[in-house]
Amino acid sequence: MGKDKQVLIRRTLYTANTLHIRESDGENSRKITGYAILFNTPSSTLYEDSEEVIREVISPSAVTQELLDQSDIKMTLFHDRHLILARSKSGAGSLTYHIDNKGVSFEFDAPHTADGDKAVELVKRGDIDGCSFMFATRYYDEDYVSRTVSARDGKYEKIFTVNKITGIYDFTLTPDPAYPDTSCQARELVDALREKKEMPDDIVCRQVEEMRRNAHLRIN
Repeated sequence: MGKDKQVLIRRTLYTANTLHIRESDGENSRKITGYAILFNTPSSTLYEDSEEVIREVISPSAVTQELLDQSDIKMTLFHDRHLILARSKSGAGSLTYHIDNKGVSFEFDAPHTADGDKAVELVKRGDIDGCSFMFATRYYDEDYVSRTVSARDGKYEKIFTVNKITGIYDFTLTPDPAYPDTSCQARELVDALREKKEMPDDIVCRQVEEMRRNAHLRIN
């Protein structure tokens, strides 16, 4: 896997309590707004054992307007790319977004479909109150992902700070982050990152598939 190889990673940050139905559009509003990406905010735990804990942070420099406008971003439910609620392709479409000091916010009108109705109802009730996103970066290039280590609560805390993102593929509405913390795929990924080794493509693919499978198990 060469230096230019991109690694597709499911974002594990759970942006809780950022979703709502925009009430200014009336009682029957179907406009859902929230934040898909938060800057300078530690993710949920990527890996933890008795000696160390590993988390991830997205730097404000990682996401640019140009990057978003060049991406094909699908707004989905439950990390399932078949459950599409909106889409922005090359900066145009039913999904809009905005970068500010906090992160990347979004807005869309839920479609008049079974999935759209489900999204509106679950957000209104507060059953879904968070987001995550899928992106790609060059994890083995320190210009793209930097690493810091500090001691905290008797453990080493390692932070991977993503400074450059090369592609954004989806935003998703979810009640939970979908990273399989205890899976063998997660351990293989962390071991590779810790030792700065390149990782076979099949591990990355299995990891993403497991994330999707776990997300469905939590919902069903």
